[in-house]
Amino acid sequence: MSSYRTLHMTPVALFVEFERPIRAAQKADRETKKQARLDAMQINREGVEARLLRAIEGPRQLQEVMTAFWFNHFNVFAGKGLCHLWTASFEETAIRPHTMGRFRDLLGATARHPAMLFYLDNWQNSAPASGKGRFEGINENYARELMELHTLGVNGGYTQQDVTTLAHILTGWGLVKPGKMGGGRFRPVDPSGFYFDPERHDFATKTFLSHTIRGTGVGEIEQVLDILSRHPSTARHLSYQLAQYFVADAPPQPLVDRMAQRYLATDGDIRAVLTTMFDGPEFFDPRYYRAKFKTPYEYVISSVRATGTNVTNFRPLAGTMQLLGMPIYGCLTPNGYSNTQEAWLNPDAMMMRLSFATALGTGNLPLEAPQFEADGTPNNRGYVTRTGKARMIAIPDTDRPGRKMEVPDAARVAMTLGGAFSPATSGAIEAAPANMHAAMMLGSPEFMMR
Repeated sequence: MSSYRTLHMTPVALFVEFERPIRAAQKADRETKKQARLDAMQINREGVEARLLRAIEGPRQLQEVMTAFWFNHFNVFAGKGLCHLWTASFEETAIRPHTMGRFRDLLGATARHPAMLFYLDNWQNSAPASGKGRFEGINENYARELMELHTLGVNGGYTQQDVTTLAHILTGWGLVKPGKMGGGRFRPVDPSGFYFDPERHDFATKTFLSHTIRGTGVGEIEQVLDILSRHPSTARHLSYQLAQYFVADAPPQPLVDRMAQRYLATDGDIRAVLTTMFDGPEFFDPRYYRAKFKTPYEYVISSVRATGTNVTNFRPLAGTMQLLGMPIYGCLTPNGYSNTQEAWLNPDAMMMRLSFATALGTGNLPLEAPQFEADGTPNNRGYVTRTGKARMIAIPDTDRPGRKMEVPDAARVAMTLGGAFSPATSGAIEAAPANMHAAMMLGSPEFMMR
């Protein structure tokens, strides 16, 4: 991962190097503005590539699965304002280190990261009487999602008054003013850009979920995160989501109950909760074998892993996920992408998956090609675009030279998948031309499931 330079930069450093030139270019010529924006696109490109590379080749696959799961749980949309600078950093520093640790540590890391604070607007959340200009006033966005999505769940037992109270508790919990980030008197501040402004905080004593919260500033916010992370509703909500992700769209309630009990008994130890799930009889019950329909992300990743293709050009993979409706860092809403069959199984999506399977399985997807031509322009060989822009679909372009890549070994793919095909599917594969066998496997009904 050392080649992905921006992954190792702090949020403040990312702002200074990539956002300040954009702002400075506002009065410059069109080419200068364009170049500044293109330079900033490097951040998300490196984040997406790093995610894909680790998912395809990483030796710690459970950690990669859990990184994708928790990022989706704490979703941030990279297309909102300054989030384009910080979303990859959010995954790298707030999510990845805590994927199988204590949930409280994960919750705290996401709560302090500038990507989350900007995405859900808590950087603007201020006590009504703070007199801080455009920041004056309560913003409930983060408070609501912190309970509804991140911890308690929609039926977690809180009220609208709890949302309002939590928003008051979270006042002043935000960012260094963007114009001051990385310079002036704010230089000693946390390099993440996090900043608690006591002048914008409501120091009144408050009652939240029947707990008395004294007006101590940062301390009361940490107290609330403790309360939320240890709440029985949080244990149930997280256990349900994990069981739904790994076992079935409608997970068995006894399994969820045991996971929630383990969560509470271990103070939110994610590894212990996962162990309870993996050791449970439901996890190996034939009723739940191949019960999960792969999301677009899972389908693309598993296809490449099954073929053993060496990927140096990630653009066709990212483009296919975008066309299938699941671009990495591209979910607009804070609830993240669904992982149920209902969300992803439809005729158009299946045609897109079959096109991808055909291109990959017949060697017409240039995953081993350079990502850029000699002149620095994107390498589009081997696949075409629908719009002429960066939205790519994996359909072979038979009229262009240099499109052919190594054809995946069908016998190796079959061995990797371990005879997972029904007699009908096996017959259809055998009846197809030999150079289509791998593509038929990747496009089979059985391969769509996990």
